[in-house]
Amino acid sequence: MAELELENVGKSFGAVEVIRNFNLSVEEGEFVVFVGPSGCGKSTLLRMIAGLEDITSGELRIGGRKCNNVEPRERGTAMVFQSYALYPHMTVAGNMGFGLKLSRTPKAEIRERVERVAKVLQMEHLLDRKPSELSGGQRQRVAIGRAIIRQPRVFLFDEPLSNLDAALRVDMRMELSKLHAELGATMIYVTHDQVEAMTMADKIVVLKDGEVQQVGSPLELYGNPANLFVAGFIGSPKMNFFDATVSSGRDGLDSPDLKAGPAIEAQLPPPGTEITVGIRPQAFALAEPGTEMLTGEVSLVERLGDQTITELHTPGGKRLMTVLPPEAPVAMGDRVGLTFDPSKVLLFDANGRRLA
Repeated sequence: MAELELENVGKSFGAVEVIRNFNLSVEEGEFVVFVGPSGCGKSTLLRMIAGLEDITSGELRIGGRKCNNVEPRERGTAMVFQSYALYPHMTVAGNMGFGLKLSRTPKAEIRERVERVAKVLQMEHLLDRKPSELSGGQRQRVAIGRAIIRQPRVFLFDEPLSNLDAALRVDMRMELSKLHAELGATMIYVTHDQVEAMTMADKIVVLKDGEVQQVGSPLELYGNPANLFVAGFIGSPKMNFFDATVSSGRDGLDSPDLKAGPAIEAQLPPPGTEITVGIRPQAFALAEPGTEMLTGEVSLVERLGDQTITELHTPGGKRLMTVLPPEAPVAMGDRVGLTFDPSKVLLFDANGRRLA
């Protein structure tokens, strides 16, 4: 039996339907990430699981128990919010153990559990400090410790790293992944950052406008996106898309920029079909003269040490992103020719559904 199940779950605010027919099974110990743009419904879903929002339709089960109308404190969940929400007058130990104190847990047990959780989070030396004496990352760890100490069945994280600077976010991502491995706990994590989703998740749920676009492992979503939205959302820099019409001519495509080549032609639908061709920036390489599959003028060069990211503008007015080797001989204003790996090309129909 799954640790957590949502069956045909819906949520409406008056006449506005924000979640539609949401179905998901989360196995015990899985790290599941809800990802999508702002306003897609991911935080609303998390709050419905926590019991902070009512479920309009469908059924939520935690450990096989229907929880639609169960009080939040009785669901066996613990939530970590974007805001640390620590009590400023309490020490770290006081903040972490406050929930146990309210439930009248014996003082000796509170102290023992606080010390055990602090050791897991490497915070033993901070237990007597106040929140004002802590860094942002340390405060977030206190908030996580406050959740761990309750020994919940399911951990819920609502964009917990969004208030941290870039370097600290990377460190905290690693800490959370280690914590998941150590606890073996079921975790559901909400973020709009697809890099967080790709690096942390066992399973990603991609949402758009309250509906599931695709569920799968990070590599599955990256390599086999179900539609245009998933293909464009997962991966950095974003996938390049070219509108084209399948032709019976020499190049197989009627496009101002793109030549198909034999490997792509074998995958094409019948002539006259309108399609979108998707090519990830990492699939491109600089072409030898006479072998170009497309051309463009370089408008941006970012040399990051391990790779060079370039932006080009094609003759057809397309903005194109590529990821090239670190010492690629390109400069602003250059006109360059590119080839790409045909096996990495994705095709989509006029409705955005995956063809090949």
